[in-house]
Amino acid sequence: MISNERPSPFGGRPYQSQPRPPSNEDTLKSEKVQIERKTFVFTLKENPRGRFLRITEDVGGRRDTIIIPSTGLEDFKKLLEEMVKAADEIPPKQA
Repeated sequence: MISNERPSPFGGRPYQSQPRPPSNEDTLKSEKVQIERKTFVFTLKENPRGRFLRITEDVGGRRDTIIIPSTGLEDFKKLLEEMVKAADEIPPKQA
């Protein structure tokens, strides 16, 4: 044990995540897109707390996920549209 670590009163090592109990999620829609060597999976889900969009990036077996509550999807869409517009309008830097 590192000197500044203290045993947890809840057992186990500090910062060690415990397996989550299975959640009651329903998949409403799922789409996959391959971009270069990355695979993105967009899944609209619903659970007792509400709807959300899960975006998972898979690169060679390594996965990263973000979750956006449905209440933020319109803001997310606007921001994404602004980024697409900027990518089209701003010329690339010359190497």
